[in-house]
Amino acid sequence: MKNKSIKLLIGILIALIIVAVVLLVLKLVQNQQNEQTNSNDTVFLGIGSGKKEEKQIVTYTGNSRPIAVMIDNSKEAWPQAGLNEAYVVYEIIVEGGETRLMPIFKGKELSKIGPVRSSRHYYLDYAMEHDAIYVHFGWSPQAESDIKTYKVNNINGITESADNFWRVRDKKSPHNAVTSTKNILAMAQNKGYRTQSQVKSVLNYKTEEINLEQGKQANKVVIPYSKLQTVSYTYNEQTKLYTRYARNIKQTDWDTKKDITTKNIIITFIENYTLKDTENKGRQGLKNIGDKKGYYITNGKAIEIICSKSSRTDKTIYKDLEGNELNINDGNTYIQICPIDTEIVIE
Repeated sequence: MKNKSIKLLIGILIALIIVAVVLLVLKLVQNQQNEQTNSNDTVFLGIGSGKKEEKQIVTYTGNSRPIAVMIDNSKEAWPQAGLNEAYVVYEIIVEGGETRLMPIFKGKELSKIGPVRSSRHYYLDYAMEHDAIYVHFGWSPQAESDIKTYKVNNINGITESADNFWRVRDKKSPHNAVTSTKNILAMAQNKGYRTQSQVKSVLNYKTEEINLEQGKQANKVVIPYSKLQTVSYTYNEQTKLYTRYARNIKQTDWDTKKDITTKNIIITFIENYTLKDTENKGRQGLKNIGDKKGYYITNGKAIEIICSKSSRTDKTIYKDLEGNELNINDGNTYIQICPIDTEIVIE
């Protein structure tokens, strides 16, 4: 009987020790979770619940190196493929009053991007500040020179095989060259380019919703780049996104047929000029170094801003008129770099 009582006591003691260890482990886990949620980017779940869950930026995340692609924006090239998957899209004027687009992708798997078009040298300034692999199909003489001078990791579709860049039949040349992210990464690896990057985002994204309370109404934005090209955006209060139009035509995706939309619009006024070169094709230059005026537009409101770039390779810093760096809504952004005398309409 005595031995049985001792064994019973030992069993109870062991059970109590196990329970205590389990409770201790659970307490440590709970403390660790509480510490993780004590950050700037948190959101409360339920009124009075006291529960927190960490909310992460989704627009710019991971260590995949960005990929910048030159996209044809002539009417013959519409619709384009992949624009809705870019975290940022640049639009800048080129020769003849046309514009070209440069979407930048990060960590995306896209089976078709395009139509891909040739490089212009001032787009390099924005590809470099994102640490992006720069993809194009041909180049202007100055772009070719600058790519070599700045040692830009680039992929030129003209020199690549038809397996990596191919021409589709539903558009006419030169508006029909396309590629994919899988092919771009394979070509980059073959060239010895980095496919990972630790570079921070150019834009200062925030998870909490940013409403420009002191801004002016911006339900419609019209940007006349030239007599040929006018871009406009209309705001949807339900989705809190802007739908994109060009030359009064709603822009849609080539394959998905979905509307092209954006969360944020940044407008920058920069002087452009015609280059004097031997080809005399009216190609443009851009005086983009220094402080430039502009607007930040999101959630149906617009504020005036200053866009500062100190060199071709340095990041552009976007600030409000009080000198504070802009906080940008977590979502995709169109950066409209337009001629300095562009008479935009925001209403």
